[in-house]
Amino acid sequence: MRARALAATTVLALLVTGAPAPAHAAPPVTAAPAAAPCPRLPAPKVTRPPRPTPPPPVPEEQAIGGDALATAGLVAAPGSPAPPAVTATTWLVADLDTGAVLGACGPHEYGIPASTQKLLLAATLLNRLDPKQVATATRADLDIERGSSAVGLLVGGRYPVETLWLGLLLQSGNDAANMLARLGAGSARAGVAEMNAEAHRLGARQTHAATPSGLDGPGQFTSAYDLALIARACFADARFRQYALTERTQIPAQPALKKGGFQIQNENQLIYRYPGALGGKTGFTELARHSYVGAAQRGGRRLVVTLLGAESRPVRGWQQGAQLLDWGFSLPRDASVGRLVDPGELDAERVAPSGSPAAARPTPPPEWRGPAGTALRRMADGDWQVIVPAAGLLALIVGGFAAVLVARRGRSHRAGRRRA
Repeated sequence: MRARALAATTVLALLVTGAPAPAHAAPPVTAAPAAAPCPRLPAPKVTRPPRPTPPPPVPEEQAIGGDALATAGLVAAPGSPAPPAVTATTWLVADLDTGAVLGACGPHEYGIPASTQKLLLAATLLNRLDPKQVATATRADLDIERGSSAVGLLVGGRYPVETLWLGLLLQSGNDAANMLARLGAGSARAGVAEMNAEAHRLGARQTHAATPSGLDGPGQFTSAYDLALIARACFADARFRQYALTERTQIPAQPALKKGGFQIQNENQLIYRYPGALGGKTGFTELARHSYVGAAQRGGRRLVVTLLGAESRPVRGWQQGAQLLDWGFSLPRDASVGRLVDPGELDAERVAPSGSPAAARPTPPPEWRGPAGTALRRMADGDWQVIVPAAGLLALIVGGFAAVLVARRGRSHRAGRRRA
């Protein structure tokens, strides 16, 4: 009886004081399944400059939006039909309204944005500039790579800001990008700094801009996930939605320069050929190859697709985007493998130590010390694997103490009879 009481007392002491035990009562860790390969469409070989080396991957950045997105392969909801094969190296489909990521291929893999980076310029400066303001183009505004896309602005020409935005989004004008960055931030370089700050605020931690236009620059990268964050911010703006769906506009004449006006058209074929199209942005450089962002609405849903590193043969970039949009619309409304974080959400979390490449994940509540705290916490969370054994142990302890009391009472009675 004394041994039984001692055992019960020992168990109670271990539970309360916290003898050596695992610090976390986590379920057994199982190996993650191998990433499914992305369905790829064969593309012709092309000659391209050597790709720059991207920054080393940061685990916290690759898990933004959900742990399932931290893969270089395909991620899709269980039971989803196979997505179409495309030539893009990375892509993502998401719901513009809920932020749910419906599927992706290497969503956090580094890619080169080309002119889809102009969306970041729009997200940064669209609301800072008066669309009716008329500004004069400078020689520095027209300092762009020879042969690259341009609206056709003239040094000394006077253009409404709204015309510059249309030139940026319809014609992918690099001259318009430089001018808008200067007007919004004081210079093209300052505009790039503002763009990088905005990317950080949006949660696009793998995005680094080197030029306002998306022309290739040192260290310039993004990801399919980041592009979706940026596109979501753009499509939340009514003026952007209006500009993105504009089919054509007139660039005004410049009487002082004796130059007439001319018309430009929207290069995004999605708005002409895809029912419910909302617009988007095309992009191409020899280094980046084809990039694309497109959005559409159907059945009360608004989806966005982003893709990087595509080839235009056998299927053009916007057509690959259209196929992925069709796939996204075919999925159930509750299909999700992750989510697009909200603007400022990551900044509201615990700030990483100085010099850290990325913000830390949300700070968990302080861990209760010892196995007693761990057990009580798991019971509070409704973990029956702890509740049932704990209840049995409690019954054992109560029974042990009762037995001890009974034994002591018996000894007291016997001792009393001996003393008598």
